[in-house]
Amino acid sequence: MELRDIEIFLTLADLLHFGRTAERLYVSVARVSQAIKKQERGIGAQLFYRDSRKVRLTPAGEQLRRDLAPIYQGLKDSMERARLAAQGKIDVLRIGMIPGNAHDLRRYWEAFRTRHPQWGLRLRHAPFVEPFRGLRRGEVDMLVTWLPVQEPDLVVGPTMFAERRVLAVSIDHELAGRTSASVEMLGDFQVAHGKPLPDYWAESYTPWHTPRGNIIERSAELENVDDIFTLVSAGEIVNVFPVHASRYWNRPDIDWLPIHDMAALDYGLAWRGEAENDMIRAFAQVVRDLGTL
Repeated sequence: MELRDIEIFLTLADLLHFGRTAERLYVSVARVSQAIKKQERGIGAQLFYRDSRKVRLTPAGEQLRRDLAPIYQGLKDSMERARLAAQGKIDVLRIGMIPGNAHDLRRYWEAFRTRHPQWGLRLRHAPFVEPFRGLRRGEVDMLVTWLPVQEPDLVVGPTMFAERRVLAVSIDHELAGRTSASVEMLGDFQVAHGKPLPDYWAESYTPWHTPRGNIIERSAELENVDDIFTLVSAGEIVNVFPVHASRYWNRPDIDWLPIHDMAALDYGLAWRGEAENDMIRAFAQVVRDLGTL
């Protein structure tokens, strides 16, 4: 199996969507389909169940993902270390970003690079579904995430920033054009739902009930921000976001309403305790020294 085909398989196994896999890897959907069919012929088993509505891993596909993921990650890490060695660097710190405002946090990145030129720094997108999987798989070393994080195997580091929250609604929605929204309003509509998420972590982002005790209903399971915006634009759901989303995803089909009675959401660092090393400690110290935004 060629390295590119392994990458296609593992990306599809994570996204479970041929179109998004093609977009992520900058290839055509036909190329993704061709690679998967080639792998299935070579293995002699179907790797994915697929129909017009959903893509799922078969038992053989799940086994292949478990076997290939650490091997592929090891190959990528080896190539990265070789590239860094050619630049005179000895290792790289990989930081996953759940929020979409990496540009706002550039003072932390720049300070780390200045203080520690012997190390590289790589920022990666981190999905909000199964949020801590990348840490536990060793795909990232640190995670920028909303707080709290209450996982026994994870260390919670310093807070980086806090943001008030806004409500995204379609421009045709009955709430569009208002100057603000309230948590109580959420009880009249559905909001996005990602799974699996720790209940406490989902609750800290969007509460399960309004102040009057009304249930805030969740939509069908969604896997990425693009799906959320699609349903918001169609008027099927409304959704809570940190305020930076209104700047980085400024769209003509979405209206953004400040939520006047929700506390600011804290974002900070987390990492796997047993994987803590000098790079992780050094970056956490940079954040402590510079303080929150």
